[in-house]
Parts: sequence; structure tokens; C-alpha cells
Amino acid sequence: MFRILEKTMLNPTICKMVVEAPRIAGSALPGQFLIVRTDEKGERIPLTISDFDRSAGTVTIVIQPIGASTRSMVDDFSEGDSFADVVGPLGNPSDFVDMSAEELAGKHYVFIAGGLGTAPVYPQAKWLHAHGVPVDVIIGARTKDLLIYEDEFRSVCDGLYMCTDDGSYGFKGVGTARLEALVAEGKKYTNAVAIGPMIMMKFAALACRKLDIPIMVSMNTLMVDGTGMCGACRLSVGGVTRFACVDGPEFDGYLVDFDEAMRRSAQYKAEEGLANGK
Repeated sequence: MFRILEKTMLNPTICKMVVEAPRIAGSALPGQFLIVRTDEKGERIPLTISDFDRSAGTVTIVIQPIGASTRSMVDDFSEGDSFADVVGPLGNPSDFVDMSAEELAGKHYVFIAGGLGTAPVYPQAKWLHAHGVPVDVIIGARTKDLLIYEDEFRSVCDGLYMCTDDGSYGFKGVGTARLEALVAEGKKYTNAVAIGPMIMMKFAALACRKLDIPIMVSMNTLMVDGTGMCGACRLSVGGVTRFACVDGPEFDGYLVDFDEAMRRSAQYKAEEGLANGK
């Protein structure tokens, strides 16, 4: 059993849980994910690792209730309760994890994070910061009250730029517009990573192509069973079929067919609605 040590609502719709999982924490790396099952008959829920603490033996997950299973995780589980299964770490770590010190030297990363995707950006920025790589982070949300992880990022990045669609906090506009403004102001980035809603990542990739910045994107939202067996997370990358769970979850943003991926991400909306009683 995997005990929930901490449970915090980061905003009205997003919940953070710190879970006791020493073996997973001991081998987890940025970019990887977990499969969580609430009970013996529970659905397999893929969730990106949002932090890990090797000494404490914990992993952090962040959940936004979308379907019936994620809603149950948030509504029915509290500190002291346990999940039946937590499996991981799964998937490939972020590509920079395998870079040598020489390869990392001279890099300057910028992350474009949106909504729930802000949380899995954190361990990546944290890892790069610990290895002496300059990191800027752009976080976007519709309004100020939906922004998350601001305090956590202040200690692990060189520049933090908050954006809101309505201008209630920070830069008024989307994260890609803030990126373009930063580059226009003289910022130079060697690499970008975008994690968030599919449409946001599509436009982040388009913006980075225009700015000549290589970009990686996380396709974790497509995953269902996390093993490649169900085929639900198929996507086209450079014209080749890949599976987000076993080949990713991160891919070259220039090569991802986002239109196909967005169609696939909507394939279970009817079932989710029925499970939620809608």
C-alpha cells in the first residue's frame, strides 16, 4: 500500500499529493510518470511525477479531476489513506538527463508551462538548476487564482514569468507571447520545453520554430494504460507512429502531428461524461 502523507489543494480544481513510495523515489528522474490504482478494481491512472525526494522516500503527484477515477482520488482520499498500487517510474526521462557536463555547458533552457502541466515542469527545472544550467520558466493560466507552483519555482529558476489571459497577474497574454517578448528583449535560449494543454504545446512549437529554438513537448495527456498495450496514446512524430507511454512521453515538438494528437485526446470524452453521470 502507498500511503498519502500530504494532500493540498493548489487551486479550486488541482490537488497535490505526496505519496510514500521509497523504491520509486530512489530511481525516479525528471520527465517520467507513474501509474496509480486506487483499489483492486480501480482504473490505471497515468500521472507525471511532479517531484521526488530520495531521502524521504516520497513522490509527488498532481491531479485535476477530469474523469470518475481522478475525481474519486481527489474527493475520496485524504492524508493517511493509501492507494492500492503505484507503479513506476515509467517512460523515458527528459533528454537532458543523459547529457554530459560538457553538453550542458552553455545551455539556457526556457519552459512554457500551462495549467496542470506546470507541476511536471518543476522537477525538470529543479534538476537543471542543480546542475548549474540557467533556467527560465513561463507559467500561464486563464486567471491569477488558477496559477500554481509559483513559490516552488522561485528557488529553482533564474527567471520566472507569470502570465494570465485576463491580465489579473503578471503578463497579460499567453505564454508563447511572453516567450516572443523575452526574445525580443534580448533573451537567448538554446532549448525549450512545453508542458500543458495540447493546443498550447502546438503553438509553443510553432513559436519556437519561428524563433529557431529546439523544443520538446510532453504527450502524457494521451496515455491510458501506460504500457503501450492499449494503443490509445499512438501519435505521429515525423511521420512515424510512436507511443507516448513507451517511446516518450517527451518528443521533438517540431515533429509531432498535433492535429492528430488532439483528435485522439478527445476520443474518450463521451465515456468520461457517462462515468461522471453527465
